[in-house]
Amino acid sequence: MKYYIIAGEASGDLHGSNLMKALLQEDSEANIRFWGGDLMQAVGGNLVMHYKERQFMGFAEVIMNLRKISGHIKFCKKDIETFQPDVIIFIDNSGFNLRIAKWAKELNFRTHYYISPQVWASRAGRVEKIKRDIDAMYCILPFEEEFYKKYNYDVHFVGHPLIDAIADRPQINENKFRKTHQLSTKPIIALLPGSRKQEITKMLGVMLSLVDDFKDYQFVIAGAPSQDFEFYKPFIKQNNVSFISNKTYDLLSVANAALVTSGTATLETALYKVPQVVCYKANAISYHIAKRIITLKFISLVNLIMDREVVTELIQGDLNKNRLKKELTSILNPKKREQLFLDYYELEQKLGGKGASEKAAKLIVYKISNN
Repeated sequence: MKYYIIAGEASGDLHGSNLMKALLQEDSEANIRFWGGDLMQAVGGNLVMHYKERQFMGFAEVIMNLRKISGHIKFCKKDIETFQPDVIIFIDNSGFNLRIAKWAKELNFRTHYYISPQVWASRAGRVEKIKRDIDAMYCILPFEEEFYKKYNYDVHFVGHPLIDAIADRPQINENKFRKTHQLSTKPIIALLPGSRKQEITKMLGVMLSLVDDFKDYQFVIAGAPSQDFEFYKPFIKQNNVSFISNKTYDLLSVANAALVTSGTATLETALYKVPQVVCYKANAISYHIAKRIITLKFISLVNLIMDREVVTELIQGDLNKNRLKKELTSILNPKKREQLFLDYYELEQKLGGKGASEKAAKLIVYKISNN
């Protein structure tokens, strides 16, 4: 059968690649065409457009690039019509995907969604459009199933694919890792400033302001695969700062603590049992718009899933050197660390067991074959 998959950023590329592997196990003759990244491309199939070509963060940035986005949507529709897939599988990236889904459903394409749009965070009215345009929804967060029930929409909770992505990785040799990347024996504070240029620019400067206050530790920047080293060079001035590109999981497996930009990385850090401080600072216009429409108590997935504050969130004006220094000092304290480890284990239990990608793939193939 023919599958058309649309993923829009680094996390979507990761989960899309694992879903593609599972689809190929279920359907050995699967013909897959996709929008994604390097990880999906490594699995096989045909890459239409790399996510690096269409990364825009926040309301203001989207508005500034509307013409470009419109061109991508038009091209995507034409490409789908040419390919004539048996199913279109959307992965997260709701701004782009829900537009395509509306058009696709009107043309009677099968529409499946893996990793629900975060309609539970803002603009819940979009659920009615999802019910209209999406034939099957596969959720990865435990509270999403209950959320959709309130709107009489049956969805499938398949578990979180990060469980698999992390569990399936081979354990690294810490001494070898440090030697390869020229790291000292000092404990590591990992800096995860995000994957988009706008967020990295806003986060990394504040994170690096702490370097001189924690001289017994070494700070290591986790470089995103979507950005070249040249982009990070202006930020790397201190002698106690190292840079490692596209090795975030390896870095987390040896890190003592982490400063993390809000997003999927907060959950990844928690699953590696690394104490963290969650950071978020957006374009002022984007932030004030978001503040008006987002109704959540928390911004990090860790706290949202646990429905209580497990990790500290420093948002907008609270993300400053003094507050960040205070919170980093806190998570380096043994008693605080012990409590975080216990909370992280509880979090992992809530996310379900292994096999999210396999469960989703089985359901997709079954539904296509029987409808």
